[in-house]
Amino acid sequence: MSIVNLKILKKEAVQLIIKLINTPSISKQENKVSFLIEDYLRKYGFHVRRKFNNIWTENDNFLKKENIRTILLNSHHDTVKPGKNWETNPFSAKKNGDKLIGLGSNDAGASVVSLISTFIYLSNLSELPYRLVLSITAEEEISGSFGIRAILSELGKIDLGIVGEPTQMQVAIAEKGLMILDCIAKGKTGHSARNIGINAIYVATRDIENLRNIFFDRRSKLLGYTTLNVTQIQGGIQHNVIPDFCSFIVDIRTNELYKNEELIEIIQKIIQSKIKPRSYHLNSSFIDPMHPIVSKAKLMGIKTYGSPTLSDQSIMPFPTIKMGVGDSIRSHTPNEYILISEIMEGIDIYICLLKDFSF
Repeated sequence: MSIVNLKILKKEAVQLIIKLINTPSISKQENKVSFLIEDYLRKYGFHVRRKFNNIWTENDNFLKKENIRTILLNSHHDTVKPGKNWETNPFSAKKNGDKLIGLGSNDAGASVVSLISTFIYLSNLSELPYRLVLSITAEEEISGSFGIRAILSELGKIDLGIVGEPTQMQVAIAEKGLMILDCIAKGKTGHSARNIGINAIYVATRDIENLRNIFFDRRSKLLGYTTLNVTQIQGGIQHNVIPDFCSFIVDIRTNELYKNEELIEIIQKIIQSKIKPRSYHLNSSFIDPMHPIVSKAKLMGIKTYGSPTLSDQSIMPFPTIKMGVGDSIRSHTPNEYILISEIMEGIDIYICLLKDFSF
């Protein structure tokens, strides 16, 4: 393959992100946008595979030898639903100088187009010392079962993942996990005027007070402490009936020093309510700070840090970093935007990180 023109790739990246913004892709409704990306990759001659609304492809310019290492470039094309207070149409890209406004522009459209451009560029170089896989996937915003989880087994062995999320092109070498618990307090119904029965709301509030005071003392150097918050509560059917049922939801952000099962055991010992975890799979992520990709990033002067926000990293059972275009603080906000200059710089940084990289 001949080397593609990087200026053309950058120009097309801007055109592509405008098309992405203009094509609604709320989680579970990404069909149109996935075909749009697939068509763009096919234009460059790549064989694109598809499962549900996930698409992936790989390079063929790697050294043909045994035990070749594989790098995965991944980002997501789904978005959250637009909130209120948008001053522009969230599904219509608006360009204002260097600023491009639209839903999904920052999270994670800019990373999507930058990784695609990087993949195309690297796939047109002479032989790479690693196999390169690109996957643009669905349902990241809802941690859905038809997203990256649905295709991981079909990508082959992955040795390193680079997950495109808005990090200002800094490198997150650790990421907090998430565990959501449904807790159910049970009582015994009765007439409130007679004051008999067991009030499930009181059971729940005692448990919530215990959870409010819980402290997980294992502190991660990168991620800090594991934290817990009660975020929802529901109980009672009418004013004169002592409730026999009250439910509340617990949101836990985990570091790498606790296993999810261990946390549940700790919590269950201090509350009466029964715990039902929604899932165990959204684990904290951590890569060895001495990993070659981290060392290369540091040589380039890129900052490393621990991220409090969740991504598809939590599902990947191999070393990963989170690194992408844009700023996490803009995600899920009215008038979400990306700077075109950020996309240009992001492509350059990705290429510089990977062009001469070796394990």
